[in-house]
Amino acid sequence: MKKTLAIVTYSKGLVNSYYGQLKSLFADNIIIKKIWIDNLDIDNGIDADLVLVSSYDMFKKIKNHINKDSDIVFASRTISKLGLDKLMNIKADTEVILIDESPQMTEQMISVIYQLGVNHIDLISFWSVKEEDALNKPMIVLGQSDYVPPFAKEIINIGNSLLDFNTIIDIGMKFNLLHMLNRQDISKSYEEVETANFGLTEIFKLSNSRESQLDILLQTIEAGVIGINPEGSIFLYNDDAKRILGLKEEEVINKNGIELFTHIPFNRALNDLESIEEKLIEMNGDYVVVSVNPLIHSGKLYGAVAIIRKYSDTEKKQHILRKQLIGKGHKAKYKFDDIIGKSSAIIKCKDIAKRMAKSNSSIMITGETGTGKELFAQAIHNGSPRKNYQFVAVNCGALPESLLESELFGYEEGAFTGARKGGKPGLFELAHNGTLFLDEIAEIPMNLQVKLLRVLQEREVARIGGDRIINVDIRIIAATNKDLKKMVEKGEFRKDLYYRLNVLPLKIPPLRSRKEDILFFIGKVKKEFSSDFEFTEKAKELLLSHDWDGNVRELRNYVEYFVNLGSKIIDAKDLPFVNEEYIDEEYKDEEVIIGEENEMMMKFLETTGNDIRKYVFVLEELEKAYINNKRLGRRSIHRIAKSKGIFLGEQEIRRILTDLEKLFMVDISVGRSGTMITEQGRYMLKHLKTG
Repeated sequence: MKKTLAIVTYSKGLVNSYYGQLKSLFADNIIIKKIWIDNLDIDNGIDADLVLVSSYDMFKKIKNHINKDSDIVFASRTISKLGLDKLMNIKADTEVILIDESPQMTEQMISVIYQLGVNHIDLISFWSVKEEDALNKPMIVLGQSDYVPPFAKEIINIGNSLLDFNTIIDIGMKFNLLHMLNRQDISKSYEEVETANFGLTEIFKLSNSRESQLDILLQTIEAGVIGINPEGSIFLYNDDAKRILGLKEEEVINKNGIELFTHIPFNRALNDLESIEEKLIEMNGDYVVVSVNPLIHSGKLYGAVAIIRKYSDTEKKQHILRKQLIGKGHKAKYKFDDIIGKSSAIIKCKDIAKRMAKSNSSIMITGETGTGKELFAQAIHNGSPRKNYQFVAVNCGALPESLLESELFGYEEGAFTGARKGGKPGLFELAHNGTLFLDEIAEIPMNLQVKLLRVLQEREVARIGGDRIINVDIRIIAATNKDLKKMVEKGEFRKDLYYRLNVLPLKIPPLRSRKEDILFFIGKVKKEFSSDFEFTEKAKELLLSHDWDGNVRELRNYVEYFVNLGSKIIDAKDLPFVNEEYIDEEYKDEEVIIGEENEMMMKFLETTGNDIRKYVFVLEELEKAYINNKRLGRRSIHRIAKSKGIFLGEQEIRRILTDLEKLFMVDISVGRSGTMITEQGRYMLKHLKTG
């Protein structure tokens, strides 16, 4: 059965460019699907054996829709010789703006162009330049771009980007079709392609022989390789082996490898005809990880091959792989400077946390909902010696027991029905050398508490369905808004685990106990939104006397609400939590109306949370359509959002429309008739705009 490749990019033109390249190389040996962001059917997802993604920012947007069994390849890109000639003809010392599909792709293409030798001009990313600074500057585009501004005067089109040779090789190896590349004169087929991978260009010029395939393999394996024949004579010794062992090729080739490298278990592999996996040995004063495999074909022994890596190189490689597996979403973004407050309570709390950060002991953060427990956890990680490694967060209350166990400990292939092929590393492994943040630790089931305790005691884990012990070096930070001590007394939480986690306790004070931070915090958040509204004295009084059960999170939501009111002055009647107990006599006649408005507004705020601007955008577009006697579907809203530089996926738009329908603000028709805003929706939109 033919394997399937899905190409996913921002634009149709770029998809077709990559499709043409791959089709000319692999012909009909693979099925190629063409997907760009506008024709992505979110509901059906992306189902392919291999997914070629144009950039990492694109991958972040689609990763939840990719089949979990699919392999991923990120495109390395280059340009044509014709495009390079156009760049070379630009006058020296000219400042030129480069426009590509996204900020990340633009930066990547700038680096490629410089590597190709275009050093006589200054390239500037379109995404990082202000409009006034871009006037009168030439603009480089790749193919047909939707992002060219109307004020652009000189446009230099260098054609769609092309896949570079290393990406072609990756795809060939993934599909076991590398022989097709060797069967062609690739450099001739790609004589119009300029590549920054100059070493690969030379490889393509080699003859179509097994030696050529082996050379490619040795360049990509990123490890030392030593091959011996059955008599022990060394016939293979690559550059990484030279780097690790410090011996020149002439000192090694045709020598007896068994005698020269006595620490490498060549004899055992030759005699037992079995592989030796990742043995840690000392050579030349350094620790190296060695694997040895016998070379057997059709029952005949042809020798053995040793794969060697410096232990430090292996650790660095694992760190990089863990970062790729986790993604940017699990990186600690916040530092102590991001924790806002001037009260003595919060200053003291930050001071204690800073001292705790220097330690390696487990930390237990307690505090009410919305006080910023994860914010403190991230700041502690970034203030610790582990800051250059992973910060992995997991919400213990958000996952069912079976899924939480597999997420924490990982699993081997075939461990249970639905287990991913090849297995999956757990979060303990991924957090190695870094920090694991266990939020809502009180929700962790009893039987998992036992396993967690063992990890804390032994610093080792075993995947589900596996028998291999994996050593982990992690720092645990746990958090809860519950009283764990009372849970221990009731038998709802293990006493021994509680004391293991509660080595360094950190209690975050609630907002109501540090009232001097309320108006200070509002002022800081106002600046984020570039807003300048002010409060009346009565409004300030009510803000300071409010209970703030949702703490900082609740306060931030209210600030965003005030911003969207658009009013310069916020009075007591404008506060969403106001009730008749606080309303002055002058508001008595409006009491009922205010109550209804506040109830509607509170429901709207609770539903939208931090996404209020997205909901307002959807309501605005639906109102425009209503005025023109039209209905809008989610695809139309998606296209409008994209044209305005707002990324809203169709699935997210569907969720927003469903929420608005529950609030009686929109009417969703069955089928493809689209959605229409209701009178209640128009009223809410008017209220948000006028205050």
